[in-house]
Amino acid sequence: MTAGGAALLAVATVAGCQVQPGVDGKPVRISQAPQQVQDRPSAPAPSPSTSTPSSRPTHSAPPKPTWTPRPTRPAPQPVRMSQGSKGSHVRELQARLRQLGHFGQNPTGFYGTVTAGSVRAFQKQQGMPQTGTVTDRFLTALHARTHEPSRNELYPPTTRPPSKPDPRCTTGRALCISKKSRTLTWMVNGKVRSAMDVRFGSAYTPTREGAFKVDFKSRHHHSTLYDTPMPYAMFFSGGQAVHYSSDFAARGYTGASHGCVNVRDKKKIAALFAEVRPGDKVIVYK
Repeated sequence: MTAGGAALLAVATVAGCQVQPGVDGKPVRISQAPQQVQDRPSAPAPSPSTSTPSSRPTHSAPPKPTWTPRPTRPAPQPVRMSQGSKGSHVRELQARLRQLGHFGQNPTGFYGTVTAGSVRAFQKQQGMPQTGTVTDRFLTALHARTHEPSRNELYPPTTRPPSKPDPRCTTGRALCISKKSRTLTWMVNGKVRSAMDVRFGSAYTPTREGAFKVDFKSRHHHSTLYDTPMPYAMFFSGGQAVHYSSDFAARGYTGASHGCVNVRDKKKIAALFAEVRPGDKVIVYK
């Protein structure tokens, strides 16, 4: 190699170049020597950011209280009838309650304690509040279970319903007198011709019970024993008779007879007196 080539080779070596000599010993090409790169661990590629759970306790907001609406009660219905009411609407109410067996008397048209008790009995049967007063709901339920009362049901001839006739009253002509219902029923061949309220003797002068017959009649009779008028008298047992009583008409059941059967409706006893004949049966029973 010539001195010039050697010098060039030295410079190239220092510069990090590689000289490749030609065939004639002259340098032909200079190229950068490949660098030795030392292997180093590469930094990991950044991964997508992920949330790291915090070590501190988290406090969530308290749940909001839920509001449940209270069930609304139905508005109270207006009261149509109560104690103290009176009139035709009360009479119809009583007649309908009587059809169901809740009212044990004949209609009077006055709403008293007996009617209030009958109303409560029906309310209990229907599962209603037992107020003893009448509302639209009450009337709807009552009308659905009863029929429209007839005039005879609204205006019966007696204060109390007549008792079931004694079997002895169901044949022939009979004055059928019940102490239990305090009624007299005039029956002919088992059919009711008329009925009326009656009252009896006191505990000291009781009215006799049993089967009798009309002995005689006296239109304008006057008691010599008690100095008392006894119009339309129909005697059936000694001095005991069926007759009109002005005291019964005036005072009702607060008084009593001396053993006779008192009638307070003068028109009814007058009509009965005209029909009854001596020999007709008189049945007095409890």
